[in-house]
Amino acid sequence: MRLFMLAALTAAVAVVAAPAAAQQPIVIKFSHVVAANTPKGLAAEKFKDLAEKYTEGKVKVEVYPNSQLYKDKEELEALQLGAVQMLAPSNSKFGPIGVKEFEVFDLPYILPDLKALRKVTNGPLGARLLKLLDAKGMTGLAYWDNGFKQMSANKKLVAPEDYKGLKFRIQSSKVLDAQFRALGAIPQVMAFSEVYQALQTGVVDGQENTPSNIYTQKMHEVQKYITLTNHGYIGYVVVVNKKFWDGLPPDIRAQLDKAMKEATEFGNSQSAMENDDALEEIRKSGKAELIKLTPEQDAAMRKAIEPVYKDVASRVGKPLIDEFLKETRGATN
Repeated sequence: MRLFMLAALTAAVAVVAAPAAAQQPIVIKFSHVVAANTPKGLAAEKFKDLAEKYTEGKVKVEVYPNSQLYKDKEELEALQLGAVQMLAPSNSKFGPIGVKEFEVFDLPYILPDLKALRKVTNGPLGARLLKLLDAKGMTGLAYWDNGFKQMSANKKLVAPEDYKGLKFRIQSSKVLDAQFRALGAIPQVMAFSEVYQALQTGVVDGQENTPSNIYTQKMHEVQKYITLTNHGYIGYVVVVNKKFWDGLPPDIRAQLDKAMKEATEFGNSQSAMENDDALEEIRKSGKAELIKLTPEQDAAMRKAIEPVYKDVASRVGKPLIDEFLKETRGATN
């Protein structure tokens, strides 16, 4: 009898509370691991503003930068479990969870410029890659730029042999692991939030990153040299928990799609500018020397890293790499 009364009371409370609950905004927790003033951080804030504006307050977006909620290794699991609704992990993060096709973005020198990148991400190949994320309980919404990577260390890196024996921090990526092993370096997987301290204390000797990440995380203060290699690209895929996304009212989803499209255009336009500004600030600080490779040094680096393509082809398939190359080469012709 007591259980029956408790159930009835609970049901009554639920009925009374239902109208009030219906007026509560839909909360989207958007977690990311970089600083708020990076390209990704700025795009996330832009999405928040536009999403709340276009839904007239029916959606509230809470942005958590700088690994406030989760570190690199934790965030995708948190999304799949529904602890957060939205992330923008780097392309490298999807290989370790079984979507190995995204490894192609990590191949060194595969993307000559942003025009080539857009041809991939805005075309059918980019859409097809996003669709692969459905099986992992997430929906891919957009591709966001960070920029092209540079190498840093406490010794000058101008030739492949300069990397030999150095410990380099990498994201969890078999491609990046193979890249540094091809150079004779020792790759060390490490969370982004731990890199500065690891460089400062000598746990690792160097790292690769975009200028905006290097500057906002103050890595240039604990690295003597930054070599402008532009050897690789860091980009992000904005993903949302699939069950959450599919459960949204269609009109709300359409408004969020619109907000995401505009935030993507804004963030990607900011990326190149932020990286240029960061390089200038690093140069002005005088704390790290910026090194530009000669054409001969650049060619030697490219040749040393060539074996990585064969290694990646064994996992993602040569046809995908060939399709990627066809798109990117076509964009620059």
